[in-house]
Amino acid sequence: METGLNESKAVPVQGVKKRGFLSQLGPAFITSALMIGPGSLTLSSKIGAIYGVQLIWALVIIVFFMMIFTEMSTRIGLAANESFIQVMKKKWGRTASIFIGIGAFLVTASFQAGNALGSGLAVSLVTGTSANLWIVIVTVLGIAFLFSKNFYQILEKLMLGLVLLMLFSFAVTVILAKPSLTDMLAGFVPVVPDGSLPLIIALTATSFSIVGACYQSYLVQEKGWKVEHLSSGVRESYLGIFILGLISLMLMLSAAAILKPQGIAVNSVSEMGLALEPAFGNWATVLFMLGLFGASFSSLMGNATIGGAMLSDGLGFGSRLTSKMVKGLIILVMAFGSIVGIIFGSAPVNMIIFAQAITIVIVPFIAVAILVIANDEKIMGALKNTLWKNIVAIAGLAVLILLAVNNIMTIFFN
Repeated sequence: METGLNESKAVPVQGVKKRGFLSQLGPAFITSALMIGPGSLTLSSKIGAIYGVQLIWALVIIVFFMMIFTEMSTRIGLAANESFIQVMKKKWGRTASIFIGIGAFLVTASFQAGNALGSGLAVSLVTGTSANLWIVIVTVLGIAFLFSKNFYQILEKLMLGLVLLMLFSFAVTVILAKPSLTDMLAGFVPVVPDGSLPLIIALTATSFSIVGACYQSYLVQEKGWKVEHLSSGVRESYLGIFILGLISLMLMLSAAAILKPQGIAVNSVSEMGLALEPAFGNWATVLFMLGLFGASFSSLMGNATIGGAMLSDGLGFGSRLTSKMVKGLIILVMAFGSIVGIIFGSAPVNMIIFAQAITIVIVPFIAVAILVIANDEKIMGALKNTLWKNIVAIAGLAVLILLAVNNIMTIFFN
């Protein structure tokens, strides 16, 4: 099977029937929901609580790079007749395809405990019941969604609903916080306050999700988009990432306005929600926890879907969400995160180090693979990268390599 464009796909077709606006947001929202999990919520809140609005510029750069790689992946999904990993198998061999599949699985599985814990904790803090009980319930709920008819359509609508829930919850939070507009604008000027570099690195590592960006190509094909959907697909991928970046910004602004004046450093995202209660009452905490649940459950479902589908594809079993193998591996990721969360109460240090070690190798490799395919005219045809997109993508790749070097220094030399 050829990986190049068909003759009929060489030029975007005009006059495509317009679809509903929300119906086009599905793939972008599934991908971008990975940016907003418990880890990135905690980091955004912590940064705001310690440094106020001084690091808004860093968030803007992270979102920009994520947009570029997601957009490249969108075009790859439109142009190639096969999945990303199968294209890589033809270009670099079976070893490379297996490496990408296993690497994506390990990366997503390693961070799944935090997603399970965040989902359970959000409900338990509101209801006063056991977090472990809710971890089990949300995991079973996720598995039930997996076996529902038309899983992709269910997943798409679920992600859209959870993102809208996050938007509403955190928008109300920032309105209550009443941050200074003047201070916010000042945050777009790049500065690196003393002691802030580790938090900038952590925010980049959690929010610049190359594995998530890569899976955008799978979602585009699962959706059935064609080259004639190029303009709308790219636009919606940009919008999806922008909205998730906006959620991080709202959390940062809220923490800067509420927590920084009190000198409260956020060690968990639940502290951010509880800090609202003295000023705005219990209902504000409940609203914030709804947003936390939306972020955690969307990442729980999204991470598991990516890890299961890409491992299955890497092993040669395909990536379609209707496949029994894909569903089985998705369940494996979900169950792994829940069991670790219940047993340890958080991701163990050894698991965090393992996740960092995997990320050091796999993330830059996938980023290079995306860039290489996006510049292959035999595969991409008219959708090949432009010069300015290559310049920005290479800058983003440089950031990922610097993160990898930092992780090497941290893990092996400290």
